[in-house]
Amino acid sequence: MMITRRSAVTAALALAPTLVAAKAWAAPTAPDAEDVLSTDAVLYDSEIPVAGNPKGDITIVEWSDYRCPYCKKVAPDLTQVVKEDGNIRLVLKDWPIFGGVSVDAAKLVLASKYQGKFLQAHEALIGSTSKLTETTLNETLKAGGIDVDRATKDLDANRATIEAILKRNDTQAKAFGFQGTPSFIVGRFRVPGVLDVALFKQAIKDAREAAKKTDKK
Repeated sequence: MMITRRSAVTAALALAPTLVAAKAWAAPTAPDAEDVLSTDAVLYDSEIPVAGNPKGDITIVEWSDYRCPYCKKVAPDLTQVVKEDGNIRLVLKDWPIFGGVSVDAAKLVLASKYQGKFLQAHEALIGSTSKLTETTLNETLKAGGIDVDRATKDLDANRATIEAILKRNDTQAKAFGFQGTPSFIVGRFRVPGVLDVALFKQAIKDAREAAKKTDKK
């Protein structure tokens, strides 16, 4: 169900206390498994490639599932906003809540980073209109320029690391109280649900204003 502009803004809740103000953010470090809601763990997970502008002043984190129709619906708007703004870090966190092939897809996308094609793999799957099955998964990734055989081998070689990433993503999403996909962190606010271009822009504006107020303290 679509949410209104007013509900997106007024219902946006501040991040957990462990996420400190932007002014005080430390340099990115490896996430601590015992502190999944720390700034570094949520915004700077070194195992997840960054899209958009890596040096952007605002970070958007999305938790998504490749079989989620709402994730597919919101993807073009999110891409448009990130491109037009030019100053947003985008962190894409796989949260395969539908299980089954969603988990397989998330693992292969994360394995694709070892061939430098994480974002290509994500875009191929999130933009696909075909029903996701084991067969269409591989076909869609291949069509998106992914060497699936290599991704499979990289998955086998880095399975523990990839499964740990998915576990962190799941733990964080549940700790933030998200009930489904897509769910977002925009700056210092958590915004669950489907957003369009206007709502993304409003959330980003609010996040920047909040960051400025924090910097003045």
